Amino acid sequence: MRWTNLSRDGERAAPALFGTDSVTRTFDTPEFRGITFHEIRARSIVNRVPGASRMPFEWTVNPYRGCSHACVYCFARKTHSYLDLDTGTGFDSQIVVKVNAPELLRRELAAAKWRGEHIAMGTNVDCYQRAEGRYRLMPGIIDALTERANPFSILTKGTLILRDLERLRRAADVTDVGVSVSVGFLDAALWRTVEPGTPAPERRLAAVRTLTGHGIACGVLMAPVIPFLGDSPQQLRATVRAVAAAGATSVTPLALHLRPGAREWFMAWLAEHHPHLVRRYESMYAGGAYAPKWYQRRITRLVHEYAAEAGIGPYAPGAHRRVPEPPASPTLAPEHTQLTLL
Repeated sequence: MRWTNLSRDGERAAPALFGTDSVTRTFDTPEFRGITFHEIRARSIVNRVPGASRMPFEWTVNPYRGCSHACVYCFARKTHSYLDLDTGTGFDSQIVVKVNAPELLRRELAAAKWRGEHIAMGTNVDCYQRAEGRYRLMPGIIDALTERANPFSILTKGTLILRDLERLRRAADVTDVGVSVSVGFLDAALWRTVEPGTPAPERRLAAVRTLTGHGIACGVLMAPVIPFLGDSPQQLRATVRAVAAAGATSVTPLALHLRPGAREWFMAWLAEHHPHLVRRYESMYAGGAYAPKWYQRRITRLVHEYAAEAGIGPYAPGAHRRVPEPPASPTLAPEHTQLTLL
């Protein structure tokens, strides 16, 4: 099934895939031009993470599917194929909105079987992508978690998280709250082509500074580190220093990984913008989705060295809560850790 004949303004019934009470909308405003929203009423919102034993979290909440950040490397692109949408421009412009997410979360958190376990957000697609400015699902989600004193963490590239700063402060008074912002590099030219729908790296770092300045501990997931484009020692050191200057409580590096769906889209981007690197990437990722272990270890070692120089320690996202007292020495994340990217 392919979605065709969609309205360019107003609303109409969504495809049967989503049920009869779903609606498809487009908005003729600059920030949403070219994007189609499929508003659905989800049946569940707290989801168990596949392969949770290998991840630092077991449960997630994802109020959106698809992401207008349009990061060419995003591993979640593959999930759009389950909706019979392409994993390229379809992922960037066909956004599924779970409009009942806050009320559904309240119901699921109140269920007798729920044990109050940690919930991670932003681990699939960004919950503070552009659509959140209109649909405002996160305030209700944070409130629901706060009412139950349920621990949670958020990973984002979106500066819109600052809108909910006071809610995060209230949540941190009653439960463990972890916030991480993803900033893999500072190069403006690289950002404009590889993450075209995101706020600029310096704006994300400014958000880190604001969050920590208001008592919300905020770490940085330095991801992705992009081979041959953003991984020189000079680039890594500059990024770590900027992260430290923003007041981040931690920095955790993650080398680019290319899963099916993202791999094809990224390689097409690479062939257009950096054709001389195509063969090097084919060789580097010949063994699978992840960069070779030697490369991961090299990036981790360098970032840890620069983090120690800057006086911050690398931790896994979600491990930090409130702004802590400065540690006696940096705590290092395991070299083999591969955390989920946006």
